[in-house]
Amino acid sequence: MPNNQHQITNHLDAYAPAEVAAMVETIGVRKAALSFQKTFVLALLAGAFIAFGGMFFTVAITETGLGFGPTRLLGGAAFSLGLILVVVAGAELFTGNNLIVMAWASRRITLLQLLRNWLLVYFGNLAGAVATAAIVHWSGILGLGDGAAAGTARDIASAKVLLPFGEAFFRGVLCNTLVCLAVWLCVAAHSVVSKILAILFPITAFVALGFEHSVANMYLIPIGYLAGAENVTVMTFLANLVPVTLGNIVGGSVLVALVYWVVYLRDAETC
Repeated sequence: MPNNQHQITNHLDAYAPAEVAAMVETIGVRKAALSFQKTFVLALLAGAFIAFGGMFFTVAITETGLGFGPTRLLGGAAFSLGLILVVVAGAELFTGNNLIVMAWASRRITLLQLLRNWLLVYFGNLAGAVATAAIVHWSGILGLGDGAAAGTARDIASAKVLLPFGEAFFRGVLCNTLVCLAVWLCVAAHSVVSKILAILFPITAFVALGFEHSVANMYLIPIGYLAGAENVTVMTFLANLVPVTLGNIVGGSVLVALVYWVVYLRDAETC
């Protein structure tokens, strides 16, 4: 009986950080080896999944009457749907895949394999998110609340494209630090419920704090344009996407992946 209780406790406990590091490294090797077709299709799905989170966020913060802080908290919780779908249903998300750097640092994949994955996933995410924005536009759901949802979509997009390069970059850094930590916590978790809870707090935090997520913006800015935001153009979209993407890479690849690689995997690599 004591042995059975011990086994159950071990099963319910989260994996230790060192174990998570080894698992993330192995997952990175597997992701880098995926075929072109699987990688791109899963990336399309991730773009759509994050767009669903963006839709939920847009409607959730519309005319809440709760005040600034509580409204942001509610919106962050709603947006968490996107990463929950990515992790639990299965998809390839560029920001989360910044953790593949751990496998590259351990020389288990090449730089070419890393960049191949990132490029395929990034443009797959973009296609999935933009296509979803078009479908949402055609569906007419932005007319919810007598058009108030469309107004929120316009406001979100307009605010994002007005961000200076430096602010967009550093908000991207902070954002993907939290996103990759959410993914890290998911790897440590055993059950679907624990994975959802692991996602909820970091993602709610990054949204509530106004950080910038490149894939989320691949939906939020185009849908704002389709809703009639006057200052959103292809050029202003790119002016946001470039610094946010660079910031996301630094936050996920350096502040999470490389830091944990140095702590837990570098000594094993040099042995």
